[in-house]
Amino acid sequence: MTNLENLELKARAQLIADAVLDVLPREPKHRLDVLRAMLNHSATPDQDSGPDGVSGWGVMPLSMVIGQNGIEDFEASLGLLKEMTEIFSSEFGVWYFLLADQKRALDVIGGWIHDPSPDVRRLASEGTRPRLPWAMQLPQLMADPSPVLPILHALRDDDEEYVRRSVANHLNDIAKDHPDLVAELAKEWMEGADVNRRRLVRHATRTLIKAGNPVALEAFGLHAPRIDLESFAIKTPTVVFGEALAFSAELRSTGKAEQSLVVDYVVHFRKANGRLVTKVFKWKQITLAAGEARSLERSHPIRPITTRRYYAGEQGLSLRINGRDFGNLAFILDIP
Repeated sequence: MTNLENLELKARAQLIADAVLDVLPREPKHRLDVLRAMLNHSATPDQDSGPDGVSGWGVMPLSMVIGQNGIEDFEASLGLLKEMTEIFSSEFGVWYFLLADQKRALDVIGGWIHDPSPDVRRLASEGTRPRLPWAMQLPQLMADPSPVLPILHALRDDDEEYVRRSVANHLNDIAKDHPDLVAELAKEWMEGADVNRRRLVRHATRTLIKAGNPVALEAFGLHAPRIDLESFAIKTPTVVFGEALAFSAELRSTGKAEQSLVVDYVVHFRKANGRLVTKVFKWKQITLAAGEARSLERSHPIRPITTRRYYAGEQGLSLRINGRDFGNLAFILDIP
């Protein structure tokens, strides 16, 4: 307990997993039986551990115990992770089996897509994501995601939104290594898609849309923009750290027909070495009639966040419309 306070979440879970393992039986089947008996099988998803057993976040270190020490009892260990996920998501244990023997693991996981529990069906997608945050990467699936595509295809029209959301996030992971594959898949899945699948595909292609992938844009009927950027201005040329960057733009359609436009903005942040790196932010989707003009305004807060360190000096701003970049303005970030 004295070591716990200074650790982050995943490191805390590992410390607990190591301590639990120390007092568990060595024999694999007996160890799985004890772990199963520790669980509160009737717990609600948001219920913490208590006298009736372990639930909530307490399941996370137990799933790590299984993943790190259950390979020799392969199918039974995966079976317990499947049980666990109905109490708390257990994908943190699944990757060890994919790393140890991907084909054998997928043979088991593939059977989960028809399970009556949406938690188990979600685990089939979430547990095989190659780039899940906080988790180990899966190099074999990063190089070739084709073995998991049948799982994602089977779950794309699942009745549960959070199963479909996992499929979308999984595809977004794949798109980081195989953008053309996911763009073509999105185009295929959009044929005859209902509103739920359209939402899934849009979320799955968010990285591709931001990057301006033409095939992904075409899947949503978005083509090269026919516009003039009639004005583009920064209203706060100097932004004090903690305040907001305010800007405006006016677009005019030069097309002869109505067109849909996805308007994003790109902030070019200064790094310690003076180099600028870009970050695309979603703005809005609009429809312009032939010759129509539209004025837009936006305010972007620049304040402390855990995922970015800011550096004072000149930064940049541009627009990205249907994947094409427009304008290039500068502003000063003042960090007192």
